[in-house]
Amino acid sequence: MPSLRVLRTFLAVAAEGSFTAAAQRVALTQAAVGLQMRTLESDLKRPLFARRGKLVALNEQGRALVPVATQIVSLYEQARHGTQADAPLAGTVQFGAIVSGLGQLVRATLELKRRHPAVDLHVVSGKSNPLIAQVESRDLDAAVVVHNPAVHRPSLIWTPLYAEPMVLLTPAASRPASPRAMVERYPFIRFDRGEHTGELVERTLRRLRAKPQEFLELNSIEAIVDLVRDGLGVAVLPHLAERDWGADPMLRLLPIPQAAERRELALVQLRNAPRAEIIAAVAQQFLAAMAPDGQP
Repeated sequence: MPSLRVLRTFLAVAAEGSFTAAAQRVALTQAAVGLQMRTLESDLKRPLFARRGKLVALNEQGRALVPVATQIVSLYEQARHGTQADAPLAGTVQFGAIVSGLGQLVRATLELKRRHPAVDLHVVSGKSNPLIAQVESRDLDAAVVVHNPAVHRPSLIWTPLYAEPMVLLTPAASRPASPRAMVERYPFIRFDRGEHTGELVERTLRRLRAKPQEFLELNSIEAIVDLVRDGLGVAVLPHLAERDWGADPMLRLLPIPQAAERRELALVQLRNAPRAEIIAAVAQQFLAAMAPDGQP
């Protein structure tokens, strides 16, 4: 069984997005982090990372391990400090979330409130970059945002929550074809290039080697979906966890396996955040809700 130290290192790699940044976080050399991760993969008898040159990213099996590793480390910390999983929590915490992560966060906070009535939780919505800035300025205690390695800073801790694959959405009445052909055949409705989600869309298009018919650029996934539903164009978007677009009779959803891009959502907080125990409890509840059948 992997040691707690190895699991902590794994969670650091998952949060930081690289062995180098994770090494700084857990006070190890990059070589030591790499060795621990190879040992973990050997112990579990499966690869956990997709390696692209010097870059590493969690693969499907690695992402599935995050909530399990988080729970194991959390349970150990509770035992170490002589606390119970349901020990009373109290205090006021300010949370933020992007719109597509708001529903899951609200459910997690309501469940925590039910179990710990003395906890006072406030939730606001916003865009990722402003929410991160509010965490850094201490206007928010934590926020569910799009995980963007470009804004990693030593003062921040990132807890991976879940990933959304990039897909192609087209009107149901459109003539079926390959993703590349669809993007080039119909007006393309693009997500804001100034956001990390927009960068993922652009990377997906480059991997497809597609030259889209640029039509419109918006900063709202739901607004883009409505336009596609109305037959005004096609779009590449992250498949939101709470949206069953494949069951919508007005939409056609096409996977883009050759692109392999994913939008990762994470909980960001300050490294020395006050009320960290409440933030950790919300994160654990969030991860438990996202696990199959609600089980961590």
